[in-house]
Amino acid sequence: MSFAKQVISNAFESSAAERLSEFITSQGIPDLGVVALTPDASTRKYFRMPWKKGTAVAAVYQEPFDPEFHPYLDVTRLFLECDIPVPQIYAVDGSAGIIVQEDLGDRQLFHIYETENEDLCDEYREQAISLIAKIQNATEAAQRANSIASKLAFDEAKLSWELDFFLEHYFGSLRQEKLRHAEAAELKAELNDVAAELAAMPRVLCHRDYHASNLMIDRRNNLRIVDHQDARMGPASYDLVSFLLDRQPCPPSLAQLRDYRLFFLDERRRFGLAALDPDDFAREFRLMTIQRGLKATGTFSYQTAVSGRGAVYESFIQPTLQIVLQAANWLERFPAMQRILQERL
Repeated sequence: MSFAKQVISNAFESSAAERLSEFITSQGIPDLGVVALTPDASTRKYFRMPWKKGTAVAAVYQEPFDPEFHPYLDVTRLFLECDIPVPQIYAVDGSAGIIVQEDLGDRQLFHIYETENEDLCDEYREQAISLIAKIQNATEAAQRANSIASKLAFDEAKLSWELDFFLEHYFGSLRQEKLRHAEAAELKAELNDVAAELAAMPRVLCHRDYHASNLMIDRRNNLRIVDHQDARMGPASYDLVSFLLDRQPCPPSLAQLRDYRLFFLDERRRFGLAALDPDDFAREFRLMTIQRGLKATGTFSYQTAVSGRGAVYESFIQPTLQIVLQAANWLERFPAMQRILQERL
């Protein structure tokens, strides 16, 4: 991180702590035992704080906001109305840029993967996949409520922007490499096809960043969803790809992926959603794997080369690209992308 960015970050952290202290005092709560937390997000700071007879988590934003038009509050209201398990909101102070919410503890699902037996992990995986279907079942509710999430979509422009971000930061920022003109043109043409085909898919409500770091196990051992403020409309495979393949040290086997896809399609039917052909969905899933994998690689590359967080993100880059190549090979498409990436692994 550059010196200027560090100064700005430090100033925001100090301002966030001061505003939270003033808010806590205004609530008549002793300003004791406040602990700074360290999530990925850079546009807000999180603190664990005393609240009533227990604790809560405060999200402190850089700017004041209108609670009626705030994405996190909007999507939280929608999810709670649809019985989707997200944290309860305890208090909001838009002028101070503060949201106080339920404290779910510190047990992220990926910690469960690292510490618990495989049977328990499989139970939580199935619960998480079922919740994806439940989110998709809230699509009509989002549209009826005129939710912010219903007005945003993974359209061609958004999908293409994410792929351009990959090109800029994987080849440019991380590798310090400029592709030859012909090579870049071939790759760009194939990525345009990926974006166009996915943008043409029917859209359902998506969490947008559904992976094991954004799923919590609460104190009653129930699975809960966080970081849902970026929910938007997108392909039915989007969250499933994210959940199964994001930040993986190695990809699940093809047989495992097939079983998870079929389980997901069964869960969709259980919620009364339209049946999807398994073969068609498998093709969409692979195409989505390419887009989501390259998007994630762009993020990992940016965090490593620009934000100085390689210790957290760099190890995900090569496995993610391997997953992308596996999907492209399965589809028997995108030869330029396969060649260019394979040469750099």
